[in-house]
Amino acid sequence: MNETTSRVDEFVRLLAQNQRRLFVYVHTLVPNHADAEEVLQNTNLVLWREFDSFELGTNFAAWACRVALNQVLAWRKKRQRDRLQFSDDFLTAIAHETEDGAGALEDQTRALAGCLAKLPPDQRELIRLRYTEEGSIEAVAKRAQRTVEATYRALSRVRHTLHECVTRTLARENRA
Repeated sequence: MNETTSRVDEFVRLLAQNQRRLFVYVHTLVPNHADAEEVLQNTNLVLWREFDSFELGTNFAAWACRVALNQVLAWRKKRQRDRLQFSDDFLTAIAHETEDGAGALEDQTRALAGCLAKLPPDQRELIRLRYTEEGSIEAVAKRAQRTVEATYRALSRVRHTLHECVTRTLARENRA
């Protein structure tokens, strides 16, 4: 594999890993869904054009968010005629808060995944049925061969266990 192919593969991998996060980031700054998608597409183009300036091994998500913020600001300049406009300083402050929040969300997601893995198989299956398949409590109860009330109680206990585990995990990580 030559260096160009390797670089393209790395770009595609990094972009795919961060695309959802980028969209959420842009959407917090551009409330209209269609406009946020347009800004994201422009961001993706700039990321591709500028990828040679990205230093592999550094934080791609942070770099991509900076590019996205610049694209949001450029998009806003084109839309100056709109009646409701926030200042660039306000948007920059929101962007920084969103970046900070995204890191915390990633930490929580990682902790939750670890805590889910520690659950007994029957409890993991209950969570999977309820949230992965987006089943109603009634459907989960039927598949788990429990009453609806027992399913509510079991899910409540598992959610409490997960909450405690995530809280402990994050506290341990913050002390380290």
